[in-house]
Amino acid sequence: MPCPALPDGTPIPDGTPLPDGFDLTDPDVYHHRVPLPEFAALRRTAPVWWNAQPHGIAGFGDDGYWAVTRHADVKEVSTRPDLYSASRNTSIIRFNEHISRDQIDAQRLIMLNMDPPEHTRVRAIVQRGFTPRAIRSLEAALRERAAAIVAAAREHGSGDFVTDIACELPLQAIAELIGVPQEDRARIFDWSNKMIAYDDPELAITEEVGAHSAGELISYAMNLAAARKECPARDIVSRLVAAEDEGSLASDEFGFFVLLLAVAGNETTRNAISHGMHAFLTHPGQWELYKRERPATAAEEIVRWATPVVSFQRTATRDTELGGARIRAGQRVGLFYASANHDPEVFAAPEVFDITRDPNPHLGFGGGGPHFCLGRSLAALEIDLIFNAVADTLPDIRLVGEPRRLRSAWLNGIKEMRVRYA
Repeated sequence: MPCPALPDGTPIPDGTPLPDGFDLTDPDVYHHRVPLPEFAALRRTAPVWWNAQPHGIAGFGDDGYWAVTRHADVKEVSTRPDLYSASRNTSIIRFNEHISRDQIDAQRLIMLNMDPPEHTRVRAIVQRGFTPRAIRSLEAALRERAAAIVAAAREHGSGDFVTDIACELPLQAIAELIGVPQEDRARIFDWSNKMIAYDDPELAITEEVGAHSAGELISYAMNLAAARKECPARDIVSRLVAAEDEGSLASDEFGFFVLLLAVAGNETTRNAISHGMHAFLTHPGQWELYKRERPATAAEEIVRWATPVVSFQRTATRDTELGGARIRAGQRVGLFYASANHDPEVFAAPEVFDITRDPNPHLGFGGGGPHFCLGRSLAALEIDLIFNAVADTLPDIRLVGEPRRLRSAWLNGIKEMRVRYA
């Protein structure tokens, strides 16, 4: 089988083990598994590899992207926003081939898809909601909700861990953070689900439905911001939108910030919890260790193991070289966090789920730089609270069937995991 070629026609060196046509962002791949063997092979033979695609299939009107698979290289790209832009093609590595350029460009309004200095301005404002004091102020309420979520699941005897337990606390955390009334929280969850499910035909969510849900969520958040501008309260929304002397978000900026929270804060944390529970149930020695000792290192290992966001992308702003590959200005560069988090150059026995792993320099919250996850502390708190509650109330939880995975080009998602609680 001939080796794929680089964009300039240079053959990739012999020994590259991925077959022609293999795409590391193919949603059909993630519907079944994370391609860890392929990542390992690329790290060994072509750590920065040209992944050719049929023209325009990802929505960008090009013929592929550079796949970056080593931990060090992912960090390098993440910390060089001058050289690798999040804005030019957004951070999302694959859209539907029918998406318009205007629809892609509209997503630059989301902080995830901004470059400095605009990103610097917006992040400086929104990080007020993620100070250690702000996170501590949520802990008591979230601890109480975690206990109630798990207690309610126990009453059912068995069920779907994803909907019964994993979904609820991340939603409640975001709602607590921005002051969404309890009666509106189910709507936030529904909109969030529809925004990220368009790749999965079983869920019957079209891109149009996803876009409509995004619009509904942004409109809801903008109305909330407008109300706080008119009548400030002692909450984070007022701090973000009404404090003119400190710099504030416009109502539409706040709307896009909430949109980001709904995916980056809700979907990713719930998938970390789902994958973490599956890891415990398939590594019973680790579950016994957790129940007995509750190590503080567990949440970080769960995130490394799960890596809910498999990949984001950047776009080269000028010609450069990375990992021996010549990257041209305008070419897309895929950051494969799932690969970086299994890099044996960084992690001893990365294939082992070890909740005592320390140090644990995983990239599950990003590779550093301006886009490092603002909500890292909140996510770690949620994971810690929910697994403590499960260990206290459902110590004998067990798996009933294999998880059913989400079909997605860039999320490592579980949509159903049947368990017996008692």
